[in-house]
Amino acid sequence: MAKSFEMENSTVNTISTGTLIKGDITAQGDFRLDGRLEGNIQLNGKLVVGETGHIRGNIVCQNANIIGQVDGNISVKEVLTLHASAVVKGDILINKLAIEPGAAFSGTCRMLDELRKENDTDEA
Repeated sequence: MAKSFEMENSTVNTISTGTLIKGDITAQGDFRLDGRLEGNIQLNGKLVVGETGHIRGNIVCQNANIIGQVDGNISVKEVLTLHASAVVKGDILINKLAIEPGAAFSGTCRMLDELRKENDTDEA
């Protein structure tokens, strides 16, 4: 049974399967990528990298669901979810992380709370 991943914001940008974008993307709303992106993406909303989606670049966003592949660093202010078919090669900086069994992740993981605590002890 296929899962549907609904976007939370009424403004949703979509890149379909078979589409290749070369360059950086900046958007205010939510974004779903089922094609390929060779560049960085920065959003004020939620990113969904679909099963056929592939990003070769860095990601900065509020929330992210990774179902496809990411080759680059990921910074998520709220929740990053790596689904069973996800393949991530890069470092991640997150507030909350959910990883389904079967997801592949190669890199380091830092939590924002951990960084805040380190900064608090450095200032004391």
